[in-house]
Amino acid sequence: MNILLTGGTGYIGSHTAVALAEAGHHVVLFDNFCNSQPDVAQRLHTLTGQALPLVEGDVRNTALLTHTLQAHQISAVIHFAGLKAVGESVAQPLDYYANNVQGSISLLQAMQAAQVNTLVFSSSATVYGEPHYLPLDETHPTAATNPYGRSKLHIEEILRDACAADPALRVLCLRYFNPVGAHASGLIGDNPRGVPNNLMPYLSRVAAGELPHVNVFGADYPTIDGTGVRDYIHVADLASGHLAALAHLAQRPGFDVINLGTGQGYSVLQMIDAFAAASGRPVPHRIVPRRAGDIAACYARPDKAARLLGWQATRTLQDMCRDTWHWQIRGAGHEQLEQLGSVPNLPPGNPQHSPHIP
Repeated sequence: MNILLTGGTGYIGSHTAVALAEAGHHVVLFDNFCNSQPDVAQRLHTLTGQALPLVEGDVRNTALLTHTLQAHQISAVIHFAGLKAVGESVAQPLDYYANNVQGSISLLQAMQAAQVNTLVFSSSATVYGEPHYLPLDETHPTAATNPYGRSKLHIEEILRDACAADPALRVLCLRYFNPVGAHASGLIGDNPRGVPNNLMPYLSRVAAGELPHVNVFGADYPTIDGTGVRDYIHVADLASGHLAALAHLAQRPGFDVINLGTGQGYSVLQMIDAFAAASGRPVPHRIVPRRAGDIAACYARPDKAARLLGWQATRTLQDMCRDTWHWQIRGAGHEQLEQLGSVPNLPPGNPQHSPHIP
C-alpha cells in the first residue's frame, strides 16, 4: 500500500514510517519541519534501506497535498502534522487552530479531490479533559480544557461529520496517551526544539547534564506518592498501533475512536527513579507548586484496541527509559555527553521486549 504520512519526519511519524516500511508498505513523507529536522529522512534511509520520498510543504497547501496524493498514487493517509504543546497553545491559540484544524480541513479536501478514502488521525487523550473516572475508555465524555486539546476534538468532530456525509470514508482517530522512548537503534527519537515540554525528554537532558534539575509540579495529589500519574507508552508500540489501524480500516468503513495506551500509570517520582536507574546517572529534582490545569492521574483503558485491532503495548517502563537514554547518547545528545567523558556501552540492535500486561 502507498501511504502518505503528514508530519512524517516528526517524532511519532518517523517511528511509524520505519514500522510501515518494515511491513512492506511504500511510505511518502510530507513535512514543513516546524517540529523536526530534514536529516531525519537520511536516518530513515539508514534504518529502512530505502530512500523514502519526502515532500516539503505545509498541510494548509491543499494544491500541493492533492498533487502529492495523485503523483504517488496514495491509498491511505496517516495524519500526524500539527502543533502539540499545551502551554504554547494557551499563548498562541490562533496558530493552533490554523495549523491543526485548518490543516486537517485542507487534507480532507485534498483527499476528496484525489479520491483517497482512508485516514488514520493522530488524536490525543487531552480530548477527555478532567477525568470523571479512571481508567479512561472511549465512552468517557470529551471536554478538552486547552486550545491544543480543543483543536484535536474539533478535528475529530469534523471527521465524524465527513464520514456521515460520505459512506466511502474510512477514518480512525487514535487517542494517544503519553508517547515516550525511541527506536532501539538510537538513530531516531524525540528531539524537541529548545527546552522540552514533556517529562521524558526533560529527564534525559537532566541526566545528560544539559539541564540542572527536574521541577516536580506538586507532591500533594491523591496518588501513590503525591505526584501526578500518567500513562506512558513506548513510541514503537504506538507505531505498531498505526499498522493495526490500517489493517482494521481495510475491513471496516466509517468513523471510530480508539485509545492507545498501556492501562498502567506511573508517577513523576517513579519516572525519575526509573530513568536514573536506566541511565546510571543522577536525575536531580525539586518539588514546586502545582501548575494550573494539571490533574492528579490519567491512564487508559486499552480494551477496545485489543478487541478491534488485536493490539496491545508490550514494552515496559524500563524499555522506555533505556531507549530514550540510548537516543540521548547516540543520537540527540551524543556530542554533549562525550564532552562529559561518559558514554556508556549500550547493546546495539533490537533488544527483546518483555510483555507488559496492564
